[in-house]
Amino acid sequence: MADMTEPRLFGDPYETPDGTTVIPVHRPVGVFAVRDGQAQWAPAVDATRVALLGVGVGLVAATLAGIAMVHRPPWPDLRRRR
Repeated sequence: MADMTEPRLFGDPYETPDGTTVIPVHRPVGVFAVRDGQAQWAPAVDATRVALLGVGVGLVAATLAGIAMVHRPPWPDLRRRR
């Protein structure tokens, strides 16, 4: 059994049925896949983070648009002036 006090960056490699060796990494950011002597990095994209970023950008854009409209609305001023 390995010493559990050492931090590990890579997991134990394993081989898939098609002969590809997969080496998992410590954090879920992707894997190294070794096929026919060539190593390839396959990143894992977290769709939740991408969606939250999109929602955040939309909220900021809506807030800025609302502030701009309150400051000076885009429609004509219909008030009577004396």
